[in-house]
Amino acid sequence: MRISNALALAAAVFASGPALAGESQAFPSRPIRWIVPLPPGATADIITRFVAQKVSESWGQQIVVDNRPGGVFTVGSEIVAKAPADGHTVGTLLTPHVVNPFVTKNLPYNTERDFTPVTLMVIVPGVMTMYPGVGATTLKDVIALAKAKPEALNYGSPGPLTSGHLSMELLKLRAGINITHIPYKGGAPAIIDLVGGRIQFLISGPPGVLPHIKAGRLKAIATTASKRSPGLPDTPTFIESGMPGFDTYEWYGVFAPGKLPKPVLAKLSQEIARVIKLPEISERLAVQGALPVGNTAEEFASFVKSEMDLWGKLAQKIGLKAD
Repeated sequence: MRISNALALAAAVFASGPALAGESQAFPSRPIRWIVPLPPGATADIITRFVAQKVSESWGQQIVVDNRPGGVFTVGSEIVAKAPADGHTVGTLLTPHVVNPFVTKNLPYNTERDFTPVTLMVIVPGVMTMYPGVGATTLKDVIALAKAKPEALNYGSPGPLTSGHLSMELLKLRAGINITHIPYKGGAPAIIDLVGGRIQFLISGPPGVLPHIKAGRLKAIATTASKRSPGLPDTPTFIESGMPGFDTYEWYGVFAPGKLPKPVLAKLSQEIARVIKLPEISERLAVQGALPVGNTAEEFASFVKSEMDLWGKLAQKIGLKAD
């Protein structure tokens, strides 16, 4: 039975081979539009432009990076979801993409049906930073202070449902503390307010806060991933700071519209993954505090499902909202 099935499958693939090959070879036949649901200058935007430039050079085809922020990342996501499924529109989507269906009513798309995962570009571990005037030194100090002054402290995030938001909500749940969330439209304005003492805490990617940490304007408390950040070797992890199993990060992945033809998906996935793994690109990504991945479409699809299971359950458990 297995042999006959295999032969039938081989015959089908052989019969469709020329058409599939032709479809793949014809792509890309015109400029590619690459949506980023964040303002220019955001870490995801910077990383996308690094990768897009190299892919453009390799294929000899223009790639236009189109920033479409708004709607808790849904404005840009909707453009990707509703574009023709021919590979000429893709988007860099991040962690909120898998949380939105659990917390946002009437999404203009179906998160699972209307997108094709292409490849996971990078993972960006977060760092919890603090305004020095708060007077804490360790994560245990922060938790003790929050318990002593319930609802007196606040924290900023680069935006609702980002890893910075989710990580702090997970900390609040695990530690039994209450710290008020103040969402921002990107990491830059949140960092400005943190340095100015208008908020007390922030979990974000390292690039924007590293200069302030080195200058003493901010204090690094702990990093969110299971291993210490190469850029902050002296900063302990949440696990080392008394939070067993705490391992969170932001991720940036490439998605295309749903029902993307397999030959086009393979070409997109393989080329973007190849570029991400180039030494010159890997080094530029590391400067941004990002860990390059570049996996297969199948591996990324499995990752997306696991992330939906993880953060969807948390969102439901604590009644998270896209505020």
